[in-house]
Amino acid sequence: MPKTGKISRIERTDKGDDMAWDGWPLARVVILFTSFGFLLVFVQVTLMHYRQNFRTWSQWVPVVSLPFMALWALLLSLQNLDWIRTVFIVLCVLEAIGGLYGAYLHLRGVGRRVDGYRLHNFLVGPPVMLPFLISATSVLALLAVYWS
Repeated sequence: MPKTGKISRIERTDKGDDMAWDGWPLARVVILFTSFGFLLVFVQVTLMHYRQNFRTWSQWVPVVSLPFMALWALLLSLQNLDWIRTVFIVLCVLEAIGGLYGAYLHLRGVGRRVDGYRLHNFLVGPPVMLPFLISATSVLALLAVYWS
């Protein structure tokens, strides 16, 4: 690294911490963006599941897990430490799988409505695409983590 008179964050730590962020690379911005995405989806999911009176235990899963996802994404975007990164990767994988399971439950819920899988039931029933959004956001976060 050429000496330009400007000391980067990695040079200042003197702890051998080569995982520290150096500026705001695209991966860091995407991880921060996913933090806000998880938080916004949390609000929507909470309102919709509250409207349904949390009829099953599975409705609590995204309501509890999405704030943790937002918090860990925010922590990782602020400080790129190995243990934060590892926990975030595990949480993203679990959340992606959970989103796919949620999509299955929502699709099954649409089918249980009167007249089954008709367009009207997709419009007024459980939103099938919302759990896919959770999975897609988790996969986007994983791509950003491995991109950096």
